[in-house]
Amino acid sequence: MDDDGDDLDELLDEVENKFCRNVSVGCSARVDPKESRKDNDEQRTQSATKPTQSMSSVTDDIDALLEELLEEDYSDSPPRKAEAAPKGPEEKKLSSQSGGRKCCPVFVGGSAVTNGVGTATSKRSCDQLRCTSCDFRVLMFDDCEWDPSCDYLFFRNNMPERQKLGSRLRRRRGQRSYACQCSWISASEAADLRGRPQLRWVCGKHHD
Repeated sequence: MDDDGDDLDELLDEVENKFCRNVSVGCSARVDPKESRKDNDEQRTQSATKPTQSMSSVTDDIDALLEELLEEDYSDSPPRKAEAAPKGPEEKKLSSQSGGRKCCPVFVGGSAVTNGVGTATSKRSCDQLRCTSCDFRVLMFDDCEWDPSCDYLFFRNNMPERQKLGSRLRRRRGQRSYACQCSWISASEAADLRGRPQLRWVCGKHHD
């Protein structure tokens, strides 16, 4: 019995050795499915990368061409004027107030004539006169008249210094003297400037 048991043990050991060796060889010969999928994915990625790169370069070329065409169209087309939004009643009111009012016609007058906005029915003396020839504001002096010795050089050299101009003024009640850098007058009553074409004086707007 002992011999038979020993023979059986040896037979089992031999079978076990053969079976384990075959299994190990089979395992080493098999390919890991994970590694196989990984290799396939890498191959797909490499094969897909080449057309992607080529497509991206083509897309860049198309974008650059479109940008050049757009720049040429923009440079050739004239600039569009911004459309002004319609003004509401409040905006029109504000613009009219900020613009002020002008005399029509323009009057000058003596010291007894009220200053303000002159109209055909209200002959007020304009106190916002500006000369379109020398672009100076017209200065006024109440109850004074210009001395006959005044000349162009005097006003040219002394405007708009009121103190210097006063050296050629004489006291005269009811008179009002006007002067810019190139013209001067003295008035005692309301007079329409349309009757004095030598004076290039206009109303510079009255602001209430």
